[in-house]
Amino acid sequence: VCRSNKSPWVCLTCSSVHCGRYVNGHAKKHYEDAQIPMTNHKKTEKQEKVQHTVCMDCSSYSTYCYRCDDFVVNDTKLGLVQKVREHLQNLENSAFTSDRHRKRKLLENSSLNSKLLKVNGSTAALCATGLRNLGNTCFMNAILQSLSNIQQFCCYFKELPAVELRNGKTAGRRTYHTRSQGDNNVSLVEEFRKTLCALWQGSQTAFSPESLFYVVWKIMPNFRGYQQQDAHEFMRYLLDHLHLELQGGFNGVSRSVILQENSGLSASNKCCINGASTVVTAIFGGILQNEVNCLICGTESRKFDPFLDLSLDIPSQFRNKRTKNQESGPMCTLRDCLRSFTDLEELDETELYMCHKCKKKQKSTKKFWIQKLPKVLCLHLKRFHWTAYLRNKVDTYVEFPLRGLDMKCYLLEPENSGPESCLYDLAAVVVHHGSGVGSGHYTAYAAHEGRWFHFNDSTVTLTDEETVVKAKAYILFYVERQAKSGSDKL
Repeated sequence: VCRSNKSPWVCLTCSSVHCGRYVNGHAKKHYEDAQIPMTNHKKTEKQEKVQHTVCMDCSSYSTYCYRCDDFVVNDTKLGLVQKVREHLQNLENSAFTSDRHRKRKLLENSSLNSKLLKVNGSTAALCATGLRNLGNTCFMNAILQSLSNIQQFCCYFKELPAVELRNGKTAGRRTYHTRSQGDNNVSLVEEFRKTLCALWQGSQTAFSPESLFYVVWKIMPNFRGYQQQDAHEFMRYLLDHLHLELQGGFNGVSRSVILQENSGLSASNKCCINGASTVVTAIFGGILQNEVNCLICGTESRKFDPFLDLSLDIPSQFRNKRTKNQESGPMCTLRDCLRSFTDLEELDETELYMCHKCKKKQKSTKKFWIQKLPKVLCLHLKRFHWTAYLRNKVDTYVEFPLRGLDMKCYLLEPENSGPESCLYDLAAVVVHHGSGVGSGHYTAYAAHEGRWFHFNDSTVTLTDEETVVKAKAYILFYVERQAKSGSDKL
């Protein structure tokens, strides 16, 4: 109807193909148009059959029922749904085989193809794999691609022992989950491991993180449905739940044993959250010192808070939108945001401090120091903020370094740190395109073996450093620079 080739859905009643609800919604309209007016609120068996309620996603082969408004796993006695699935798979495989032959000829004749790169005089193929968008899941894809390029974190999960969650009739077969299955035997760690293993294998077809998304729906109710979500919020939920699951042991293997065998992380560089440490806190965990001073009696209160990321305000002086006639003022830098976070500030009337010496709430000042830096410093720029009844986006460009971010001046005891232990290099950056948190689109840039890639759902392209530094960053992942004598690198 609309000539779109995005998100094709085939009706399993009449075989017509339409676009999904997040393109132009013609598949849903087809279902609605096929409804028969009900007489006396009774449905006959004939009317039941005519309604076009069941369709299939031609990309992931998952089956959806509009009447249930959910994905379903039920099949007919003759297994007709599975036959459709196999037929579509065969069509895709045959098309892929012929297309591969055509692409090989094109690659041989094209020296400017974006999927090739000259390395030391030889031609290297693009080995990155994209992630399919399952319906506004770009927020998840951008975070997964970023985490997959943090080497020590990614390697830890890829080296975990595999867990087979299926048995009996479903062993070795792909399963199609739904929220209504009532299956509690799910593992976020396992599905996260499988997803990371599927990336960077050089596959030409995008990977569908359907099983991982099902587990996300199961254990993180906030992310159920297909509406756009906040990538930073998803990242925090993901890391928190991975941390919790790893604490409880994995596939009968003690978490501490897995830590020792797979990551080589010593106890000295683990940051504990909730009384336990895992690879999540060992890599992303740092410690803040929160220092509050009563302005009336001068009493000082200190508190140590563990963190997995730092959320930084974009200073208000950089938020004003400039017109073409206005002179451009000073550019906002990442250092401005870090300075705003750590500088001494007076708490306003709504945040009065309960002074234990004065025995009442008093005016006070607050300052943050970093007591311990993490191996991977995750910086979240607070681009979304509430004004009256709306959540607006701060679209200010923030300049950030690709290499050599020096965090020494924010440390509580900088004299105890080594010459290079406070330097960080950029590993990945998540970008939000659009105006609102509930809309727009997420993509990610990440460095892999010295090359920068742009991850846009199922599309992965080589890019350059000049393009990366121009991005309006939302989340930045900085990796601690290792001393030259260090044997293990992040």
